[in-house]
Amino acid sequence: MYISYDYYRVFYYVARYGNVSQAARLLLNNQPNLTRTIKKLEAELGCPLFSRSRKGMKLTPEGEQLFEHIRIAMEHISAGEAEITEQRSLQSGTVYIAASEVALRCMLLPVLKKYRLLYPGIHIRISNHSTPQAISALKEGTADIAVVTTPTVQAASLTETLVKPITEVAVCSPYFTALTGRQVSLADLVHFPLISLGKDTKSFAFFSGLFTEHGLPYQPDIEAFTADQILPMVQADLGVGFVPEEFLQDSSGVCKIDLKEPIPKRHIALIKRKEQPLSVAARELVHMILEQSESDALAV
Repeated sequence: MYISYDYYRVFYYVARYGNVSQAARLLLNNQPNLTRTIKKLEAELGCPLFSRSRKGMKLTPEGEQLFEHIRIAMEHISAGEAEITEQRSLQSGTVYIAASEVALRCMLLPVLKKYRLLYPGIHIRISNHSTPQAISALKEGTADIAVVTTPTVQAASLTETLVKPITEVAVCSPYFTALTGRQVSLADLVHFPLISLGKDTKSFAFFSGLFTEHGLPYQPDIEAFTADQILPMVQADLGVGFVPEEFLQDSSGVCKIDLKEPIPKRHIALIKRKEQPLSVAARELVHMILEQSESDALAV
């Protein structure tokens, strides 16, 4: 049996207000049309739904039974419409971000601050991942976007946009006097304890490749779980680390090593799924990230 949604919508309003004239005003229709619709619905269902009197329209037992089902459906539809309207106006919703520590600190935090001030009703969920983990979360659908550092994991189902270059430097504590006050080569560094992210990260692969290009082994003595752990380890005299230059802005007890070989620039990348459209809230965040990227580029 197929019965038009419009029939049930008319039935709901007439039943709710018990008056055809009032229902017609709310539906921006006229009384004869609503009366005809009710009669058609009764004919389709094969039973009377209302008993009519001068006082208005009263539901029959069959009408009351139907109304309980239609009421629930209409309330769900109204709630869904309201939710979509709020999301479109950025009054509610949730954005799930998979971010690396470097991307969060060097790019994402100021954008999120601005986003939060503009759209306080949007919930932001950030998971701290390595680049491979963040991309896996994106593929699995547990993140809307990923903001990570290059090199990334290439996939045909994803798009990648470079949004900010990163300048990385070698650092040590004053304890390592042999590395300060002079130019140092990568060959010199291999004789000192090195601090690195784990072997399953793209950062490890990047620096391993850098040392290999110069015919040197890359064998860190300490592996940190996240990038923000490297600097405290350096400050504790545990070894030499590589960190983004921006990490040094509020740090003390750290010496920048004058490295002979330049460290190739890496980038923060914004990664999205190709085929799956983003929510309005996620699209707005992406827009603000790209806007910030353009602003940073102009400031250089």
